Amino acid sequence: MEKTVVPSTELDGDYDYIVVGAGSAGCVVANRLSTDRNSRVLVLEAGGNDNWIWFHIPVGYLFAIGNPRSDWMFETVKEAGLNGRSLKYPRGKVVGGSSAINAMISMRGQASDYDHWRQLGLIGWGWDDVRPVFKRLDDHFMGESEHHGVGGEWRVEPPGVRWDVLDSVAKAAVEMGIPMTPDFNTGDNTGVGYFHVNQKRGFRWSSARGFLKPVLHRANLRLETGVLVEKVLFDGKRAVGVRYRQHGRTIEARTKGEVILSAGAIGSPEILQRSGVGAAEWLSEFGISTVANRPGVGRNLQDHLQQRVIYRVHGTKTLNETYHSLIGRALMGLEYALFRRGPLTMAPSQLGIFTTSSPAFDRANIEFHVQPLSLDGFGDPLHRFPAITVSACNLRPTSRGTVRLRSADPLAKPVIAPGYLSTEEDRRVAADAIRVTRRLMKQEALRRFRPEEHIPGPSIDDSEAALAKAASDIGTTIFHPVGTAKMGLEHDTLAVVDRHLCVIGLNGLRVIDASVMPTITSGNTNTPTIMIADKGAQCVLSDAPYKLV
Repeated sequence: MEKTVVPSTELDGDYDYIVVGAGSAGCVVANRLSTDRNSRVLVLEAGGNDNWIWFHIPVGYLFAIGNPRSDWMFETVKEAGLNGRSLKYPRGKVVGGSSAINAMISMRGQASDYDHWRQLGLIGWGWDDVRPVFKRLDDHFMGESEHHGVGGEWRVEPPGVRWDVLDSVAKAAVEMGIPMTPDFNTGDNTGVGYFHVNQKRGFRWSSARGFLKPVLHRANLRLETGVLVEKVLFDGKRAVGVRYRQHGRTIEARTKGEVILSAGAIGSPEILQRSGVGAAEWLSEFGISTVANRPGVGRNLQDHLQQRVIYRVHGTKTLNETYHSLIGRALMGLEYALFRRGPLTMAPSQLGIFTTSSPAFDRANIEFHVQPLSLDGFGDPLHRFPAITVSACNLRPTSRGTVRLRSADPLAKPVIAPGYLSTEEDRRVAADAIRVTRRLMKQEALRRFRPEEHIPGPSIDDSEAALAKAASDIGTTIFHPVGTAKMGLEHDTLAVVDRHLCVIGLNGLRVIDASVMPTITSGNTNTPTIMIADKGAQCVLSDAPYKLV
């Protein structure tokens, strides 16, 4: 039976901009584009509203990740580099996107990351170009400085709780020659210190809270939730609208300006492929006609893989014991209710360490996330013994993966194949990262806690083969997929968008989200995504392809 399509007249006519996705990037794009009161902006979000308490209490990530109310519940294929394991692949299913369920860690990466983008020919994306954008976005607790600003929409605060055992891990890092740092966001994040977090007065500060909700009163801005975008509509090579499903109906929305995909590193390539933009041979498998043969759509997937090493500790308190104590839980709740402090304000990781895995690297290439807790995996209960987790991830992996359609049905989950540990360099860095972890935990500052390696365990020796296998056994994502619609020059066959974030070979279509990163940034990726969104929106508003604001 032919489905009924509701025309865009039900949406009060054509829009100047249609933004697909109200996640980390889409909320920023919608905010910026709707500042022009003469422009009508329609935002389409596949998830629902953030009207659940665990979207706002920081520790709520424990309940949001792995919950179909808040998470798309994706999984990877069985990865050869992980000894045949498949990983859960959380993505936010709500206004605010993954910024509503993520680690809340405020991290820009390294100046060299962006200078590398400029060296690839992406003029306007070097460190000196993006640092002013980061600064104007800031509402930073450290105040106005060379690196930070105040008054922006992106709130940054210090952590609301400290742990004795983590203070000692920081001292152990210093004993290894890693300097203390009060701020990871100056362009060089080498050092050890407590992460700054996207929170405000004890509540999570998502992209929706910072950028979208404060402007939803604008008459020229319309948000629709529960929307599944089937495809972008084209007139020849020009995007003219989108077709989507909502509440059992199929609706077409039209634009006289641009369609902007901000559905993330998984969602944006999916929509492009369903729309006929992608590798022709991939599209033909599902009978999708090719509008633009862009082989890079869905390729170049990069992610940060961590080795979660767990240590039992003695003579100190960790969250494990408090979690399993009724009195402990009650006290945590009371402290939060009265003071907006304590363990309920905790990000998944509190202490960070950036260093090198070996002398072969001239800048920090691994990042530690150190937690005063341990568990088998997200969604599982905390262990009943006192323990800490010391996870190291490779900041600049050389492995590459793909995101592909499973079928032409928009309801079918994509095939996500990250390709973890598929290069010799990544396997070597993973093994070296475990060696660095073990050296850290043997420092004098930690002796009084008598740390005992629980995972991967003392039976795993320090040989290259043993550590490489251990890394494959315990490696897991820290949820930073990027690169699947990479920014690049026209002669780059894998480039999907140009430096203005316009899809190459098409008109009226841009991608503005983490998928455009040509290479992953050296740290947590949410704040760089916010920056890309702000900068990308300025490209749209300038409407001058020769000028990148």
